[in-house]
Order: sequence, then C-alpha cells, then structure tokens
Amino acid sequence: MSKPLLHLVFGGRVADPRGVDFIEPDNLHIVGIFPNNASALKAWRGASQARVDEADWKYVVVHLHRLLEPERARTKAKAGKRKRK
Repeated sequence: MSKPLLHLVFGGRVADPRGVDFIEPDNLHIVGIFPNNASALKAWRGASQARVDEADWKYVVVHLHRLLEPERARTKAKAGKRKRK
C-alpha cells in the first residue's frame, strides 16, 4: 500500500482574488485534510462552488506532503523535468 500524500483544503476572505493574502486569518474555513490530490480537488471544488457568489472568498489546496518531506518533493520534481525533455 502506498503512502498517502496529504493535502489541506482551506479558504477565507482575500484582499485580492488573484492572490492569497487572507484578510481574516482567525476566520479561515478549514475544509479538511485529504489523503490524495483527487479527493482534495473534489473538496476544493465543492467549497469553492458553495461560495461562488462571494468574490472575496477563495479556497486553496496545500500539498502538505511537500512541506513535510521537501527533499522528496524536490527529487520527484527533478525526475519529472528530466522525463519531459
């Protein structure tokens, strides 16, 4: 069984919808932590669509596995670049 690649989905009010400057960090909506990118994207999409009429709200997916194991993420990124060439 492969190791889960944890992803965090959260959202909140932002100063500019093109950025990630959350203006009320005490009021962030934590959707959850998910074991893979597919389930995180599904949760992100649902949360984002629920707030579609509120332009000052934004949801993001954070790749926790990259933060927890940065060397592993760097190694995989380098390998991916070599395959694309």
